[in-house]
Amino acid sequence: MFTPPALMVFDLDGTLVDSLGDLQRALNLTLAEFRCGPLPAARVRGMIGDGVGQLLARALETTGCAADPQEAVARYLAHYEADPVAHTTVYPGVRATLEAFREEGIPLALLTNKLSRSTALVLERLDLARYFSRVVSGDSLGFRKPDPRVLLAVLADFGAPPAASLMVGDSEVDADTARAAGVPFVQMTYGYHRAPLAEIPSAAQLADFAALGDFVAGRAAP
Repeated sequence: MFTPPALMVFDLDGTLVDSLGDLQRALNLTLAEFRCGPLPAARVRGMIGDGVGQLLARALETTGCAADPQEAVARYLAHYEADPVAHTTVYPGVRATLEAFREEGIPLALLTNKLSRSTALVLERLDLARYFSRVVSGDSLGFRKPDPRVLLAVLADFGAPPAASLMVGDSEVDADTARAAGVPFVQMTYGYHRAPLAEIPSAAQLADFAALGDFVAGRAAP
């Protein structure tokens, strides 16, 4: 008999959407204002996952840019939020799979280190907001991934036991959050991880989002 997860919690960037092009665009526009950069996509890719502050701190350090970090973050957000989905796409299989989970009655939540306004803009413009009963961003609570309290707070909202829930993400940040909270973790290998895949603990590593449905059904079956 199929017993669905009590809750499925998803990361955003690198898991549901490929946002590298827009993150790089906003970052390089910001660096250009301070006469620094630019950074190639491969370098930017390795800076994603810990929130906008860390993204800018890494970019400024990498380029040797002497810009004020807070001013750089403000300029970056202005560039990014002006058009956050100019180059961002939803990964193949995401919409159909989320829709299938929703039709099965599985509660879905989103947990990202992206700031609330940026998150809302991306979800709205890509028509993804309708899938999630709860969205928690990097500035929603007093802590963020990889602090397990942020994931535990989401679980508490639904009354979902950690072991009966599932977190789906792309990076070691997501894996560390899930492990510390006692939540099984599935990694999408196409995302923005920095560590080698073999070093990121997970219940499964999938290269295709559509395969998540089969994994959930198989994991939940006796």
